[in-house]
Amino acid sequence: MDTSAAAAYLGLSIQTLAIKRCDGTGPKFVKRGRVFYYREDLDEWLRAARAGSTAESRKVLSFASREQTKTRADKYAKCD
Repeated sequence: MDTSAAAAYLGLSIQTLAIKRCDGTGPKFVKRGRVFYYREDLDEWLRAARAGSTAESRKVLSFASREQTKTRADKYAKCD
């Protein structure tokens, strides 16, 4: 599915999904001229962030952020 449909499926704005794609915190995607997502990858990304409580969700998010930290040059590089 395209970015617009993927963003709607995930409940995110198109811009938020683009930022997540650029900084490496979003779901897997395919780029063949345009960006496409497989529903299975979107579901997997959602399942990875599943939590049983608010406290647990903070741990999941902080772990994911540490795992996907980029260098300063990578973080500010043009994406897409």
